[in-house]
Amino acid sequence: MAWNPPGVPRRRLVASDARLEVVDVDTLVIGGGVAGYSAALAAAEHGKVLVLAKDTMRESNSDYAQGGVAAVLGEEDSISAHVEDTLTVGAGLCESEAVRIVVAEGPRRVRELIEWGGRFDSEAGRLQLALEGGHSQRRVVHAKDETGAEVQRTLVGRIRRDPSITVWEFGFAVDLAVDDGGCTGAYVLKDRRDLVLVRAKNTILCTGGCGRLFRETTNPDIATGDGLAMAFRAGARIRDVEFFQFHPTTLYIAGSARHLITEAVRGEGGHLVDEKGERFTFRYHPSGELAPRDVVSRAIVSHLASTGGSCVYLSLAHLGERVHTLFPGISRTLKPFRLDLAKDRIPVLPSAHYHVGGVEADLDGRTSVPHLFAAGEVASSGLHGANRLASNSLLEGLVFGRRAGEAMAATAGACRDAASNGASSRDLPGSVLHVGDMTNSIRSLMWRGAGIMRNEDSLRNALSRLESWDDYVSQVDFRDARGWELVNLLTVGLLVVEAALWRRESRGTHFRTDFPEKDDGRFRAHSVQRLGHSIHAQPISG
Repeated sequence: MAWNPPGVPRRRLVASDARLEVVDVDTLVIGGGVAGYSAALAAAEHGKVLVLAKDTMRESNSDYAQGGVAAVLGEEDSISAHVEDTLTVGAGLCESEAVRIVVAEGPRRVRELIEWGGRFDSEAGRLQLALEGGHSQRRVVHAKDETGAEVQRTLVGRIRRDPSITVWEFGFAVDLAVDDGGCTGAYVLKDRRDLVLVRAKNTILCTGGCGRLFRETTNPDIATGDGLAMAFRAGARIRDVEFFQFHPTTLYIAGSARHLITEAVRGEGGHLVDEKGERFTFRYHPSGELAPRDVVSRAIVSHLASTGGSCVYLSLAHLGERVHTLFPGISRTLKPFRLDLAKDRIPVLPSAHYHVGGVEADLDGRTSVPHLFAAGEVASSGLHGANRLASNSLLEGLVFGRRAGEAMAATAGACRDAASNGASSRDLPGSVLHVGDMTNSIRSLMWRGAGIMRNEDSLRNALSRLESWDDYVSQVDFRDARGWELVNLLTVGLLVVEAALWRRESRGTHFRTDFPEKDDGRFRAHSVQRLGHSIHAQPISG
């Protein structure tokens, strides 16, 4: 299948004679999470950097990461063990060189955070290392259950002290500017109000994931797949987007946001039980609660289907009052619902958490579009394969963000005139479409048709509906961020469904009930999509 993306992708965003403010920088960083700030700090050593934070400087998926940073810092641990754990969970699709680089460079990046003032849990001067699902050793560095927030605090403090870095909060990147020579910057809605052309020698996408594509998600409202959609429209190669990780334990209470309950809760001995109090996960995997996330998520869905239950529960009562010290953030979250982490069973269900695939990027973050880089969750670096090992995401952002920043600084050239891609006018005013209703419809459709358990019928139905909505939305003239976010969600939804239909097997986070087995003969390969081209397989290089 080959299709043209909706709305913005087929049309010119800015008329050629429009008078826009132009801002020139050496490096444009789109996204304010761990990867973006790591890239900005490295690139700022050699030039002027502008960072676009879609919301405030702290608001990103990174800030919500509870568990920690996986790194080989324990005496009984080893680089080879961390590599092996990552490859095992990645289910045959990891790029071994990417895994080796991230695992080897990870300890250095964690120590750097500590040198910059990062405060992580320790005892008698030694880091306390946690155990999480899929890990063979205790190697997860954490700051209670608010590790992402601590990493963000540390990086933001460093960013604010660097005179070479400017941050635009509430800066929404509408689309990339490209010409025959590659990416020349981006069109940016500054303060969600004024359209500005930012010209850059190099641009990096660090926009995070697209969890808002699904009805049930741990992701904040800003996670609408903007970077992935922009890269696709610019002609970049998109890889393995069918692999979407669903976190098994998300707070499930009517009226509550879907708060993540970190894997570390189970790593510290929390039990996952059903209505009868049975630890049912051992029926599905010998590691029980500490099996990889995709296994535990499917175990929950399968068990509820067989028992008719509405949710399962986390039980920590046997661990005593110390759980409030270990997980203060979760304790605060539960308090308004009159739930005590040390006494009550906590209702949970799986929800969309982390996008494993993304924009294809090499070991220095380069994409297939010259002068365009990508790092973090928006990128497909080869680290995660078909499934992400717990707490490898912050690690990836630290390592590949840094590497990409250094590569951009080393290859900076002169700014060039920028040009957008597409035609010019649209046909319908934005007022004829209820953006909120359409967004909710997409999210519900993706949850039903392309969620934890998929099959040909559910995916075909999702594809048909998305294409129908695409035909309509492509005619609408959007002038604000919410409309463009809708376009991005549609684009990413079509990419995910197309790739999930192509992969007629079950592997890692991608599970098809009509093809429940892994098929190495046909599908031990990456899926690759590109604007105007049919989806195709890319061999694993390592």
